[in-house]
Amino acid sequence: MNGQRVLVAGIGNVFLGDDGFGVEVVRRIDRAELPPCVDVADYGIRGVHLAYELLDRRHHTLIMIDAVPLDGPPGTLAVLEADPEDGPGLPVLNGHGMHPQAVLHLLHTLGGEVDRVLVVGCRPADTAERMGLSEPVAAVVDDAARLAVELARKAALAGTEAEYARA
Repeated sequence: MNGQRVLVAGIGNVFLGDDGFGVEVVRRIDRAELPPCVDVADYGIRGVHLAYELLDRRHHTLIMIDAVPLDGPPGTLAVLEADPEDGPGLPVLNGHGMHPQAVLHLLHTLGGEVDRVLVVGCRPADTAERMGLSEPVAAVVDDAARLAVELARKAALAGTEAEYARA
């Protein structure tokens, strides 16, 4: 009983300030806290690579971590659930080549699928050309890492519970 495969993907451009939020969050995730069926990776601005990874290895749940234009002050965190077919309803992002909605659309176009898609988003303060996160965004990186771990554990466990129910 291994649980459902889950991919936690950090997305963003570290050369555009707070756009590097997702990359920093996945760096902080302690993989020892996760079951073996959970993969964690920094995809940065390589959204096309993420779409092809999802084609190559079937994951039931995708958790993307990214800077998103949320309501509230910079540093506001939210979990958004996306339509796994192509992500309509997700905020359209800019600042890097493949925002979450574009990744999902490409995956669907290529014939791939994922059952559930969550986005752990943070409202950025500054996405100008510079290295490093702003103070309000840096202050919530550890909270976002804990949130991503909790979501990944629950998603993996959902598969284990289904296996127990069939036994």
